[in-house]
Amino acid sequence: MRCPQCGERETRVIDSRDLDDSATIRRRRECSSCGTRFTTYERIEAARLIVIKSNGARQEFDHEKLAAGLQKALTRRPVPAGAAEAAADRIEMELRAGGLTEIPSSRIGAAAMDALRSIDQIAYIRFASVYQSFEDLEDLKREVDTLYAQRGNAGAAPE
Repeated sequence: MRCPQCGERETRVIDSRDLDDSATIRRRRECSSCGTRFTTYERIEAARLIVIKSNGARQEFDHEKLAAGLQKALTRRPVPAGAAEAAADRIEMELRAGGLTEIPSSRIGAAAMDALRSIDQIAYIRFASVYQSFEDLEDLKREVDTLYAQRGNAGAAPE
């Protein structure tokens, strides 16, 4: 780390402290040459995630856009207030953990549907009806029947 006063490269760390739940490290440094003390902050720079849209276009992953889509599906549903944000955080964490920097939008959509399926089935149906572009009531019924079957209540579906 260069000294801001004299430009010397040799500095020593006097003190280190974790900030922001260990996401940032604050270091107090001293220049070996001129004795100037200064503070630096060190934080992890997350790799940029690029979303590859179905038409081939590429854009940077937008956490807020994902959270907003989940929140729209969860509107007026009996779920905790931060459910959409927490789901978006989990999805982003899983995407980053995969080690890829380019992700097809279909993978993000599938992850969003999985998250909604586990949070609230009505919100899942709302999202799926838009995401999968249901053409008619048969498509909707087929998806609802799949949900019933997964719950083990296949016989409870009205005929």
